[in-house]
Amino acid sequence: MRFEADTEIAADVEQVWAVLVDVPRWPEWTASVSRAERGEPGPLAVGATARLTQPKLRPAVWRVTDLTEGREFTWASQTPGVRTRGEHRLVPLPDGRTRVELAIAQSGPLAGVIGWLYGDLLRRYLRLEADGLKRRSERGCEGERWPS
Repeated sequence: MRFEADTEIAADVEQVWAVLVDVPRWPEWTASVSRAERGEPGPLAVGATARLTQPKLRPAVWRVTDLTEGREFTWASQTPGVRTRGEHRLVPLPDGRTRVELAIAQSGPLAGVIGWLYGDLLRRYLRLEADGLKRRSERGCEGERWPS
């Protein structure tokens, strides 16, 4: 099962990246996350973890599996029967804007059942994340810079 959402943001890729990797602040800009805690201090890097609490879902620990600084990161979470991979990709556009591509991919013996039960919710949460990231990143371009 795979679910996707994307958007274009009127902010440069550095601005959007700074918002995206500041995981503990996600609840400020997306209703899809009610609590986000990093497992360790420091910048997001391969092996780093975060515990996300999302409405209507069990809290999950996500571990970064791939990261290209300033461009994309992938993390994964595992529950019995399902492995979930979250993909976050930023594509710089020629006019200084950024295209954001988000995806959730599920695999394992229960992925089909979980996708059937929670597919609409997962699509909604991806849309909330994309739209919230757009709002927060564009607001930052109006004078509020996020730490890198």
